[in-house]
Amino acid sequence: MTTAGRRHRIASDTTAAALRAALVELGIGTGDEVIVPSFGPGAPADAVRLAGAVPVFADIDARTFCLDPDAVAAGITSRTAAIVPVHVFGHPAPMARLNELAERCALALVEEGGAAEDTGAIARRRAHARFLDSALTSVVVPYTEPGAHHLYQQYAVRIPGNGRPDRDAFAAALAKKGVRATVSVPVPVHRMPAHRSGAVLPQTEQVAADSLSLPVHPGMSQRELTHIADACNALGGLI
Repeated sequence: MTTAGRRHRIASDTTAAALRAALVELGIGTGDEVIVPSFGPGAPADAVRLAGAVPVFADIDARTFCLDPDAVAAGITSRTAAIVPVHVFGHPAPMARLNELAERCALALVEEGGAAEDTGAIARRRAHARFLDSALTSVVVPYTEPGAHHLYQQYAVRIPGNGRPDRDAFAAALAKKGVRATVSVPVPVHRMPAHRSGAVLPQTEQVAADSLSLPVHPGMSQRELTHIADACNALGGLI
């Protein structure tokens, strides 16, 4: 293991190049393992490989979609050098617990960076999310950990039913009603050709199969938000 004691770096942005630079600065490279999530962008795993190390995928908390600290702990070996958490869709990763774990196990921690969003954008997204939280009855709305500040870069809901087939049918039915929903994570990173692994990640697989992102961009009107809620609720139990 190349790390000696806990070290924490915040990358200059969320790109693979910035994350790689932070890893290299910490002396992480060939022979090291770095724990990353599979649910979300591929940049952390790409960065680890660019640094010469090996990405090890840990499962997520199915409520927040962020790394589960218990799953991270279970993935630590004598070769583990660092953890790279992701603040998924604007929900902060459990940094306090991951910091404690990194300190206890003498691991480095590389956190995503980047410029903060405009405050008024954030405020409108949160307002839109609050409305949808209260209006939606047919889907599982996003969870926010107590005390956390969700940015709602995506408003990802979970569609009850039989996973991917029901989620895709729900999205197609919404499209017919003029609501453009997108699949939150089309393919988990550990299933992509560049990073294919035998990792067993049941929560990641389930959330990737049944999650769908609804629009909450700041320019939306109350009428548009109401239409989204009505369209979703009309499908409840029908698919």
